[in-house]
Amino acid sequence: MLSEDTAAKKGFSIGFLFRTEDWWTVWLGTLLLVLSSTGVIKTVPRLKGWTDNIASALPADLIPGLLALGAFLAVICGIAYGVVKRSSTETGRFLLGYPVVFLLAVLAYAIGNQETLKQYGFNDVIWALALGLVISNVFGKPKWLVPALQTELFIKTGLVVMGAELLFNRILVLGGYGLGVAWLGCPLVLFLMYQYGIRILKMKDKSLVATIAACTSVCGVSAAVATGAATKAKKEEISMAISISLIFTVVMMILEPLFIKWLGLSDVVGGAWIGGTVDSTGAVVVAGSMVSELAMEVAAVIKMLQNLLIGAVAFVFALVFVAQEGAEAGAVRQRPRVSEIWRRMPKFIFGFVLASLVFSFILIPWLGQAKVDGIVSVTKNLKNWLFTLAFVSIGLDSRFSDMAKMYQGGKPVKLYIVGQTLNIIVTLIAALIFFGGYFFPVVA
Repeated sequence: MLSEDTAAKKGFSIGFLFRTEDWWTVWLGTLLLVLSSTGVIKTVPRLKGWTDNIASALPADLIPGLLALGAFLAVICGIAYGVVKRSSTETGRFLLGYPVVFLLAVLAYAIGNQETLKQYGFNDVIWALALGLVISNVFGKPKWLVPALQTELFIKTGLVVMGAELLFNRILVLGGYGLGVAWLGCPLVLFLMYQYGIRILKMKDKSLVATIAACTSVCGVSAAVATGAATKAKKEEISMAISISLIFTVVMMILEPLFIKWLGLSDVVGGAWIGGTVDSTGAVVVAGSMVSELAMEVAAVIKMLQNLLIGAVAFVFALVFVAQEGAEAGAVRQRPRVSEIWRRMPKFIFGFVLASLVFSFILIPWLGQAKVDGIVSVTKNLKNWLFTLAFVSIGLDSRFSDMAKMYQGGKPVKLYIVGQTLNIIVTLIAALIFFGGYFFPVVA
């Protein structure tokens, strides 16, 4: 797709807002939010859970809605792809390969809804990535499929839609104590991980270090994608960070509730600890529920508060990387230009933040919390489908031979393990300080 740097050189016009993929993710996400808020999109198909027969995940009455969803996403994404490429032929090429990507997403969702697998965190995201990787590495991907593998278009649009879930009134549930756990430890862990990767491990790919650090310290997949975009990380780097995160998320989700009970931590402290350390929001809810209902609620709110840092982290890394590149280019460019920061800044973040603001301060006062919760249940399902499409694309676009070149003697895994260990310690201390009753009143 046309890069924003290239488009910007041709002069600014209002049409510029429709010539880059980054801006199209804002428009597509906004369209989905508007259609959901106005009731045009009332329901989004959700595959059923199953135990012994995978066919139970997709009953016959669900198929028409599923086909309609797939066709709708194909049309809007195909139009965006064609406009950016400035060719209706490219739209046709996208539509040719898209059904395969969507069918794999449906299969990943179906497998991920197996009750036992789902309980242990092997959800649709993991299976989407796994299916794509198997096909890409065992059979290879045909050229006609490549135009449909629009990872960033899918996932950034999903992130804009996700903004509706992160309501600012959630902050009031736990007040400043929740912010203390969610926001104080993250910057420290992020900074120390980045320095450790660059200075101690001497990893050459700074964008990979930044992506793993953000993925570990903030909120997993979403932070990895946002930071990867800000640092211009390669798809293989983002895929590697996500793969490492997903593997260790499963381990964390199982072991951390056991440690909470073994250490005798309160439900609130345990929930805050889970919310600040388990990467995936879904895994946070599952891990919290293994402790108690209260722990699950606290964990979910802490994770939501952490998710609010996505935009800030991406912006800071955009600033840092522009400054670094300027310094490497010579003394004349050591001070980063605002225009360079603007071009590097992922534009979907504006849609993400705007969605959160509109839902928090306009729709809730206007429609009421219950009505907004109903809308968010629709937008959340749309986001999940877009994410699954994205992870199928990531898997199909990744080859183990390419990823192996970046493992650098296991340094990325070592970076994650050291960083997550630090994250566990820092977050536990913060949870005890703010929710342990030693310095502040106990939150009931």
